[in-house]
Amino acid sequence: MALNLSVNLNKVALLRNARGGGNPSPLTAAKVCVENGAAGLTLHWREDNRHTKASDVRELCAYAKDVGVEFNLEGDERQELIDLALEVVPTQFTLVPVTPGEITSDHGWDLPRQRAVVAERLKPIAGAGIRTAIFMDPVAELMPLAAETGTDRVELYTEPYAAAWGSSTQQSALESLKACAKRAVACGMAVNAGHDLNLQNTPTIAEQVPEIVEVSIGHALLADALHIGLAEAIRRYVKATKGGRPSWPITR
Repeated sequence: MALNLSVNLNKVALLRNARGGGNPSPLTAAKVCVENGAAGLTLHWREDNRHTKASDVRELCAYAKDVGVEFNLEGDERQELIDLALEVVPTQFTLVPVTPGEITSDHGWDLPRQRAVVAERLKPIAGAGIRTAIFMDPVAELMPLAAETGTDRVELYTEPYAAAWGSSTQQSALESLKACAKRAVACGMAVNAGHDLNLQNTPTIAEQVPEIVEVSIGHALLADALHIGLAEAIRRYVKATKGGRPSWPITR
């Protein structure tokens, strides 16, 4: 199965919020992404509204439906987020644990301790016909516990893999991803992945972890876009998800 790229546009919203007003526009960026081959769009709506806002979710979800690409809404278990998901009906809802004050997501759900809350929050989402996913650390032994929540997919946290890139632990981190993805599929779930993926480490996932069907990439892609433009960055990342190895690092 082909590996699809879902572009996380949180950082576009973050830049807009830093100045106020509507520039840059996440919707305009979304159009560039789709026009250049992105299979999906992702937004993570946090309670503090530091980047994505509820209005962005409504706008981008409607656009994704109009043009026929997937829209992935991410976030924690708070009720206002569940209500928004039920309102806009995204293609996929990814439940992500949040620690107050964190800069970015840095861990998966603590199962079995948090199994009840995860299952409870997924139930109305699944009942609305929305595909569900939960953010999990890449530990194969946790995959049966994830399946017990009723989720359709797991999104594997790839920061350990990215952090190990180029070091003596790179291969072992990759093997952990492989084992985890295989175990997830064996438990009846499909597999997504995300966090700190870039043009260097994504092609290896595409080549060696075929169970992963979707990667969500935002920070590195948009950082690269500062140097080569968003359209070119999207084209290079789409190529990377097909196993191609486009120019990296970006010439600065």
